[in-house]
Amino acid sequence: MKATHYIVLFLTSIIMLSCGAYSFTGASISSDTKTFQVNYFQNNALLVEPGLDRDFTNALIDLLQNQTNLSLVKSNGDLVYEGEITQYRISPTTATSSNTAAQNRLTIGVKVHFYNKLDEEAEFDQNFSFYYDYAGNAQLVGGVKDSAIAEIFERITQDIFNASLAKW
Repeated sequence: MKATHYIVLFLTSIIMLSCGAYSFTGASISSDTKTFQVNYFQNNALLVEPGLDRDFTNALIDLLQNQTNLSLVKSNGDLVYEGEITQYRISPTTATSSNTAAQNRLTIGVKVHFYNKLDEEAEFDQNFSFYYDYAGNAQLVGGVKDSAIAEIFERITQDIFNASLAKW
């Protein structure tokens, strides 16, 4: 009976150790990388939505904190994210027979500069954007606007994470 317990304990230990290097987020972060820094993303879009810059910066910080074990620092981070919001646009996507919009699209675009002090080959300057479609008779205010921005930010921040750390 004791031999069975030792075998089960041994196999469980091997399985747990082999899973230790796996990340469910898909991130491949060097063990030397300990910190990250997210500089303020200024809103330079032609149409400025107040607070969008702060909300995007916080959304990127939250995603990195939730999907990595890295520590957030204000300066000298091993990984540095900075950039600007370059686009905030509302445009009709489909029309009705009476020349009104049947559906509108909110598009947000962000330019990101990613720096990796430990791996300069991983650095990039890249544009990311995503959109949210909503009914043409709906106003982009309140809950509609909040859910649109949340969905767009979720997609853009995940794309930034994948490009910088998951290498997808």
